[in-house]
Amino acid sequence: MTTDLSRLRGSIPPLITPFKDGEVDYAAYEQLLERQVAEGSHGVLINGTSAEPSTLTTAERNHLVDVAVRVVAGRIPVVAATGSQSLAESRELTQHAVKAGADSLLIVTPYYIRPPQRGLVAYYQELAALHDVPWMIYHIPGRTAVSVTLDSLKALRDSCPQFVGMKHASTDLAFVSECFAALGSDFKVFVGLEELSYPMMALGACGLMNAVGNLRPRVLADLCDAVWASDMARGLALHQSLLEINQAVFFDTNPIPIKYMMKRLGLLPRNEHRLPMVPATAELETKLDGVLRRVGMLAGNA
Repeated sequence: MTTDLSRLRGSIPPLITPFKDGEVDYAAYEQLLERQVAEGSHGVLINGTSAEPSTLTTAERNHLVDVAVRVVAGRIPVVAATGSQSLAESRELTQHAVKAGADSLLIVTPYYIRPPQRGLVAYYQELAALHDVPWMIYHIPGRTAVSVTLDSLKALRDSCPQFVGMKHASTDLAFVSECFAALGSDFKVFVGLEELSYPMMALGACGLMNAVGNLRPRVLADLCDAVWASDMARGLALHQSLLEINQAVFFDTNPIPIKYMMKRLGLLPRNEHRLPMVPATAELETKLDGVLRRVGMLAGNA
């Protein structure tokens, strides 16, 4: 593996995909990438759930990786999410990300099909045989309807030297402790649920891959820094300061609330989605405005 694994930690927000008149707005995307670097994020995640990847073509997903690698230019790691429902598509996405120079890969469990564990293991082994880039499983059973067992993680750890961790978007904290006990403390676990950022890091998670990083990247980076410095009181305080924003992210399907709030704060030129995703309703907009005002991100008369 050529990637320095010591850099693969911290707050690595899953960037949203900006659209303009139905097309991906790559110029706006470049600005989002530069903001993440400027705000102290420890990396960026391309084509994660917040990017609405199922509404993107394979070519668009690949080009977003190209743009990210070019713009970031090695300043922070670029993690490319290359999983899909189909092995053929995942293979194409993975090979492109590797060739483009992504520092790491995040591969979601194949969704909808609900494969047996032996199928999952074989699927990941086949993808891993294509490259020597460090990769992680994206474990998000609430979206994919499939969980990864500890035995499957062990099998992959034993057979794939470049398998280094997972993004864990589940409320099962016990599973995190079991992973460290079985796979070692160097197994990289990234938190995938905002509400568990501090608790999971306190257990040993190495970082965060949270949608709220599109809104508050500096706070998430500071939270990671506090935990690494063993300043748990500060880490907890930062976590609690994000409570209402974290909750607001899931007032509707992610990233509907995120995109509205980013547009409202001037972080996004327009609030646009591709069907079947749709923009926030007027009622939701009012609710989100209230949150932004209460947390001090929006002036009272704005």
